[in-house]
Amino acid sequence: MLILSIDTSGQSGGITLAEADTGGFRVIESATIAGGTFSAQLIPTLAALLKKHGYVAKDIGGFAAASGPGSFTGLRVGLSAIKGLAETLHRPIATVSLLEAMATLVDHQGTIAAAMDAGRKEVFLGVFEQSGQEAARVLLMQREELLTQENFLAALAALAIEEPVWLVTSDAALAELAAQTSCAVNVVARPGSEVIARIGAGKLLAGETVAVEALDANYLRRSDAEIFFKGKSFLQGKP
Repeated sequence: MLILSIDTSGQSGGITLAEADTGGFRVIESATIAGGTFSAQLIPTLAALLKKHGYVAKDIGGFAAASGPGSFTGLRVGLSAIKGLAETLHRPIATVSLLEAMATLVDHQGTIAAAMDAGRKEVFLGVFEQSGQEAARVLLMQREELLTQENFLAALAALAIEEPVWLVTSDAALAELAAQTSCAVNVVARPGSEVIARIGAGKLLAGETVAVEALDANYLRRSDAEIFFKGKSFLQGKP
């Protein structure tokens, strides 16, 4: 299956073409898109990537979408592109939370807390349970929350009462803040479209997809005057 992954959640974005089947996963090529140019550059960059490797749009077998948390404008551009292509081509879509992607970057059995700076002294926190090894690894999402820094520290402390907790983040300031707790703190690079493609591929092959009309995102901010957060509490399996 040829997979197209799009991540426009951050200050810069990316597109990845990958191949995946039950035998494995392979990145064909990735391309970056500079922040502020998502609307103008996403489709031309995608078209150039397909042409370079001898593909056309109808060869795409499925889409992997970074669903946030992120900026309203950036996420809207990426998800709108995927909606349009998926609806036209009648292809499945798998969504991947950036917190979920971050949690897969640490090799820990048990509770993983993934955190991103949400600005205004707030933190976007995802809590996961990971089990299994390598290809058999399973990551279960328990919840995602938008918290004040004070409540973020309290949440970590509460999690650590039951068992050791690993905190993973791409923000150095959050790592320093979390060092006040008993959690093991891991700083990683912000996951990009290649990580989104890998996780999305597993979901597509497992049939864990969303309908075009149901495709949505976690927006950290719609504007300076409005905070929009859709709380979630659900379990997701990662093959």
